[in-house]
Amino acid sequence: MADTPYAPARIRVLPSWLLGRAAARGHRLVAQALAREGLRMMHHAVLATVAELGPVSQAQLSRTLGVDPKDMVPIVHDLHTEDLITRAPDPADRRKNAISISPTGTRLLRRTEKLGEQANAELTAALTPEERQQLVRLLTRIVTPIHPPA
Repeated sequence: MADTPYAPARIRVLPSWLLGRAAARGHRLVAQALAREGLRMMHHAVLATVAELGPVSQAQLSRTLGVDPKDMVPIVHDLHTEDLITRAPDPADRRKNAISISPTGTRLLRRTEKLGEQANAELTAALTPEERQQLVRLLTRIVTPIHPPA
């Protein structure tokens, strides 16, 4: 943890501190991996979401990913400019455009998903395969609220 900022011993044992440090390292590793393909993390998230949800409106993308609509505009523009997504009139509402992943986007997504897997393998390299599975199960429980918000 050479690039980790100093924290007192009583803080370094807190799950919240450890999760934050692990998340920062994971973010850095994945961002570096995606950059090799010229892609930023949010662009990758949008591309993966479009691939998973099929034709989707820009507004729905913003809501789904929790991204402010004004911040989504340049991301969609970048992806469209790079021919990674297509825009076509939405069959359900011709006033809107439906965004789909292009063949070029699909090929890039396959490559970047492999890079992301490699980055996550590096992140968890100190763990056995069983420990990695357990970590994912435990983290899933942590990020899933026990009680739905009121």
